[in-house]
Amino acid sequence: MAGTACLAETLRIATWHVDLERDGPGLLLRDILKGEDRDIAAAVAAIADAAPDILLLTGFDWDDGGAALGAFADRLSAAGMPFPHRFAARPNAGLPSGADLDGDGRLGGPRDAQGYGRFAGQGGMALLSKLPLARSDARDFTDLKWAELPGAMLPETEAGPFPSKQALAVQRLSSVGHWDMPVILRDGSALHVLGFAAGPPVFDGPEDRNGKRNHDEIALWSRYLAGGLGLDAPEAPVVVLGRANLDPHDGEGLRRAIAQLTAHPRLQDPAPRSPRGIEISQAQGGANAAQRGDPALDTADFGDDPGPGNLRTQYVLPDRALRVTGSGIAWAEDHRHGLVWVDIDLPTAADQPAGTFSASQARTARK
Repeated sequence: MAGTACLAETLRIATWHVDLERDGPGLLLRDILKGEDRDIAAAVAAIADAAPDILLLTGFDWDDGGAALGAFADRLSAAGMPFPHRFAARPNAGLPSGADLDGDGRLGGPRDAQGYGRFAGQGGMALLSKLPLARSDARDFTDLKWAELPGAMLPETEAGPFPSKQALAVQRLSSVGHWDMPVILRDGSALHVLGFAAGPPVFDGPEDRNGKRNHDEIALWSRYLAGGLGLDAPEAPVVVLGRANLDPHDGEGLRRAIAQLTAHPRLQDPAPRSPRGIEISQAQGGANAAQRGDPALDTADFGDDPGPGNLRTQYVLPDRALRVTGSGIAWAEDHRHGLVWVDIDLPTAADQPAGTFSASQARTARK
């Protein structure tokens, strides 16, 4: 009855490739503090308007100490959208590898970093939440070597491993990062947020290094949920979200991994929609005219000449144990990526499987 209905909790979970990257360390913090940057102001307004409870930002510069993220959260709070709980681990983006990872015979370039970046942290990711984060129970797969992923599709040429056996021995899988962060819900149970940002499947050669890496970055979550990384998958509900950088139907890339992830027996794909993709597709020719996917699902506008057109590159995939009550894509002015959101009704504590957080564990996690 009415009392039982009140136990339900609805959350809005979102991800956005916010594209707040700068050309050098500290510049994003400078721009946030100055308060004059139109892109930052538009991002704050769009997030406040969408009003998510949990938000994964990709394309957001990381710094040791989280100064830029803290300043951005202050701007959001001033706009009426406080996120008291935040997480941003050091990403692979811009992290020096000490190896020639792109095979150009030179060291120290942005493509020789563990993930593309001109400086450590360029284009990282950050999790913002209105609910507490169980940091001590988080799992971070950011340092997993590509070659250590079961079934990895490592690049090769006729001459052997590309660019070299030595390079692949140090190459990490994640272009940015892969996190499993438990969020503590109000009833003391947990929701595991599986966040990631994969690199693009293009900008390489016939060895298809980036295409295969993108495939495996997406495939990591299917392996994890199947217990294939040497760890038990979370028993509590999960939600996979972030930038897969791969469309199921259009553009370049190896689509099997995204097809497997969106059809995973534990996950559901709410297929968030917006009219903007349809409007752009109808107004443009070129690549958009030849696309096979539903343009209403597209989350990125890359331009149709010479670009690949609109593509679906961002995903929010909740656990099938969660009831989806709404979804959509919100677009900020002059921004080529949409904010993807999904509303879910969470099960009550009595519905949670064994092994989830108890209320006492939740109180400990909040301390």
